[in-house]
Amino acid sequence: MVWLAKWIRENTTDARILIITDRTELDEQIEGIFQGVDENIYKTKSGSDLITILNDINPWLICSLVHKFGNREETTQNQATDEFIQTLQIPNNFTPKGNIFIFVDECHRTQSGKLHTAMKRILPNALFIGFTGTPLLKQDKQRSIEIFGNYIHTYKFNQAVADGIVLDLRYEARDIDQNLISEKKIDQWFDAKTRGLSDLAKTQLKQKWGTMQKLLSSKSRLEQIVDDILLDMETKPRLMDGRGNAMLVCASIYQACKIYELFSQTELKQKCAIITSYKPAPADIKGEETGEGLTEKLNQYAIYRKMLADYFNDSEDKAMYRVEEFEKDVKNRFIKQPGQMRLLIVVDKLLTGFDAPPATYLYIDKKMQDHGLFQAICRVNRLDGDDKEYGYIVDYKDLFKKLEGAIADYTSGALDGYDAEDIAGLLTNRLEKGKERLDETLEIVRALCEPVPLPRHSEDYLHYFCTADTRDKNALANNEPKRVALYKSVNALIRAYANLANEMIEAGYTTAEANTIKAEVEHYSKMRDEVKIASGDYLDMKLYEPAMRYLLDTYIRAEPSEIISDFEDLGLIQLIVNNGTNAVETLPEGLKKNPAGVAETIENNMRKIIIDESPVNPKYYEEMSELLDALIEQRQQQATSYQEYLENVKQLAKQIIQPQGFAQSNYPPSLDTPGKRSLYDNLRKDEALALCIDTAVRSTKKEGWIGNRFKEREIERAIRIAIGENNLNVPDILELVKNQDEYQ
Repeated sequence: MVWLAKWIRENTTDARILIITDRTELDEQIEGIFQGVDENIYKTKSGSDLITILNDINPWLICSLVHKFGNREETTQNQATDEFIQTLQIPNNFTPKGNIFIFVDECHRTQSGKLHTAMKRILPNALFIGFTGTPLLKQDKQRSIEIFGNYIHTYKFNQAVADGIVLDLRYEARDIDQNLISEKKIDQWFDAKTRGLSDLAKTQLKQKWGTMQKLLSSKSRLEQIVDDILLDMETKPRLMDGRGNAMLVCASIYQACKIYELFSQTELKQKCAIITSYKPAPADIKGEETGEGLTEKLNQYAIYRKMLADYFNDSEDKAMYRVEEFEKDVKNRFIKQPGQMRLLIVVDKLLTGFDAPPATYLYIDKKMQDHGLFQAICRVNRLDGDDKEYGYIVDYKDLFKKLEGAIADYTSGALDGYDAEDIAGLLTNRLEKGKERLDETLEIVRALCEPVPLPRHSEDYLHYFCTADTRDKNALANNEPKRVALYKSVNALIRAYANLANEMIEAGYTTAEANTIKAEVEHYSKMRDEVKIASGDYLDMKLYEPAMRYLLDTYIRAEPSEIISDFEDLGLIQLIVNNGTNAVETLPEGLKKNPAGVAETIENNMRKIIIDESPVNPKYYEEMSELLDALIEQRQQQATSYQEYLENVKQLAKQIIQPQGFAQSNYPPSLDTPGKRSLYDNLRKDEALALCIDTAVRSTKKEGWIGNRFKEREIERAIRIAIGENNLNVPDILELVKNQDEYQ
């Protein structure tokens, strides 16, 4: 839509674009998308405002909202359409200006016959183009073609998945209508849900579960759903680590309130919210007081008021009038802070036009079909980083009669209003596809490791993915693509395993196969960590690892993974500086039991730091590289003992990590900053010249000069003047200056 609008504007004389939409969320979304490409869009305030704008020559880009959000029943939409048409009063002097193109968003529902006729009457020469992200129902196809003409282009869901535009959706029907009143059945259900967890994770979860049991004791159907979702929050990838979140679709506002009340008694308190069309008002409960307990309306009113008051830490009487502010803030947190807003409870709202990439699970406890269902399930198919591979649909209503075994695919049942080819590939069976994904990722990792020489012990993997000779300054960098492929593939394997760990037998594996796969996943995850530490890559990947560590602790490891986090926080060489040779004891078991492996790991880490820091002071780190080469040579010639080697490592580590510590003895007193010392080292040890250039740069530099061509030229001229007759390369000096924090 955006690029077509821009193309029309650039290639058509006096072009104007009018976008018609029927949801506040879509209206806001369209505005944001156009602003993202530096195009301002005018949002009309009413039908009469639209007429006024069309009667003028500006603006060229207009958006008009037909239906404010409300009940999506057809009668209500027709009423909103009638009201909008009534405001389209045409003045006598009305002559629409420009060459007008009308984009009708969600055209499968907005452009009813009456509205289309009204718009055609007002703008008889306009060209109407319909857009819809939802397939047309069989019963609507002919009518849509009559209104808009033939298809210009179609792009179906399975094509978008294949192109990586959206994610595939995994579906499962859950039978929650079960009798869980006996303690034995509750324990059986809990064990089944946590079958694949490590013993430590299961023990920790059981401690939490005991608390949940006390809070949720009566086990009504809604409470069973709450229990089910809470366990998913503790065991499912992305939900358990806070990188993803979920939406729950309820059948009514009252049900949404009751289920929110249950969640608010658990650890999801303050991390879940209701968003519906309901706005509590005193008129809602007029005449509801019967003296025989709370009616549904009274309950709903009370729960909503309390939710708002708790959120704003305000009185209920004041907070109840802040619904719009609440919705805006909650949606923002859901999108930007998924770990702090883990569950949205909805009825109709947010099921169309709400883009939230972190949303990973959609739980449905409402009878839905066709357009409404299609739009809803697409809330969780947005891309959001490598760890979100699929969107998950959990169906508590068995919309496709899957639990009855009635269908083999998802092109009938709740979606039988569509032609099968229009929704092919929309939903797939979670366990079936999960098994395919696990088998696939396991084969990819096996293939990556196939070239590693036998017997494939730790050192064999390190030599293949890092370097067989730590004196080779380029090997670590040359092998980086292999390591990146390894990290990505093993991470994908771990996620695929975590998705099925509790249901390996149900997915079709035998017990022996399940045990073998778990052992392989554990082996590859340990090997991945060893390679990451041996190469020094853990520092570069620090931001991406907490979620993966969470999965490993839950499904693979017997002990929490504290070791890796130490390396991510400080790095091996810094740990050696801080803790001396004892730092070696913190290495993973597969590394520390092999002195040669320890040495190569330390040398690789030093080499990486030297290469990374070299642009800051090339001469200094060239000297450090030579010292490291000498240390490696001594070790390989067995000229020193292992303990002497580690002591020498400690001294060199200090020089690499803390060059300022050697400044007092190695530099003139005037060179009192890293920048001055770097200039001195790289300008033939000329103290006066280093100080002259330092002064020139400091007196010339302006805010934000790096990357600004004109400001950089000023610095370059100042350096050129400072070096005078010295035969030095000014661009090299400029680059050296740009790499110093103190000159930025």
